[in-house]
Amino acid sequence: MTASLKTQRPCAHCGHRQRSKGSHTTQVRTVFGTISVKSPRLYQCPCQPHPTETYSPLAVLLPEHLTPELLFLETKWAALVSYGITAQLLQDVLPIDDALAPCTIREHVFTVAERLEQQLGEEQWSFIDSCPAEWSRLPIPNGPLTVGIDGGYVRAQPKPGWFEVIAGKSLLAFTRGEESEAPVSSKCFAFVQTYDQKPKRRLFEVLQSQGHQLNQQITFLSDGGDTVRELQLYLNPHAEHLLDWFHVAMRLTMLQQTAKGLPDQIRDEETDYPVRDPVIRDLDRLKWYLWHGNIYKALQVVQSIEMDLDAAVATSGHATARKLLKAVEEFHTYIANNQGFIPNYGERYRHGERISTGFVESTVNQVISKRFCKKQQMGWTPRGAHLLLQIRTRVLNGDWEATFREWYPGFCAAPQPMAA
Repeated sequence: MTASLKTQRPCAHCGHRQRSKGSHTTQVRTVFGTISVKSPRLYQCPCQPHPTETYSPLAVLLPEHLTPELLFLETKWAALVSYGITAQLLQDVLPIDDALAPCTIREHVFTVAERLEQQLGEEQWSFIDSCPAEWSRLPIPNGPLTVGIDGGYVRAQPKPGWFEVIAGKSLLAFTRGEESEAPVSSKCFAFVQTYDQKPKRRLFEVLQSQGHQLNQQITFLSDGGDTVRELQLYLNPHAEHLLDWFHVAMRLTMLQQTAKGLPDQIRDEETDYPVRDPVIRDLDRLKWYLWHGNIYKALQVVQSIEMDLDAAVATSGHATARKLLKAVEEFHTYIANNQGFIPNYGERYRHGERISTGFVESTVNQVISKRFCKKQQMGWTPRGAHLLLQIRTRVLNGDWEATFREWYPGFCAAPQPMAA
């Protein structure tokens, strides 16, 4: 710390030694407890205009009066466990004089996360900024990227309710090397869609950290929601966008279970006609057509089911038929909106290609549920959840230490090998 203060004595622009106005003693929290540090105050060099006449180099170096090592431990553990457990853990492990308050750790987390947000680039509607001629001159890219996107819900505060958090994982098949290819690597990301103003930029930076190039093969899998559908567009000219089969099959299973509650037959003015068996049979046909990517036939079957249920509701007013009709109409809209993202799932499955976001379900559980929902009774504001998620994803990706090394040169330097 003393060596760093000495390097700030000369002016950064002209190199002249800045005059001292005086010094005072300030308290700095470290992993070894609170220590008293002499904090000089310097006059600003007149070679450049400045908003103030004097400044404190120590305040510039440590604005929180906290060493980077302690700040790193606070933010890392707060991203993994609750603020209260983090405060207790640091108190038990480190020789800290005064116990850290959970609210203090939370404020430190928000301050660091805001710094991450300020470093994030500007949002763009498209990140394809070159032409095909330039793509062909790019080096051979790494292996294919597979990006899965899904959502989870977090308890809101102060008013009751829930808000959605978007989470995802990017899988890189392999990294090209001179001799061998590295194994599969993955990185996760998350944000609160109602709070985040740069979701596409956030996803793009995650892809760039994995060596993404515009001539690289990339596949996006999502549940077909409006938010994630817009998020994944215009990031790569060779991207393939697919509707996740898991969500399609889950909706169809719900329709099939509801159809079992339909009456066997319904009588109109002239005769009896069957209802349950034809609807169940058509739902099986619908699933078969969607599995093979035949959207034209699938939409025809959906319309046929709607006609049968509409007639059943008009004739008998059966509650299950009315409920199923509403669900089928919603599924019809869902398929129509995402028909451009529905492939031949059967063909992809036979060739060993991904058709589902099963790997994202575990990501949602790891990133969101374990920290924000399971065994956690507290509510969250969109801002608080979003800022904590930015640190949590970097900790889970193993990038948090590298971030601190970038911010604080010399932080946590790698150990030097010792001579035998």
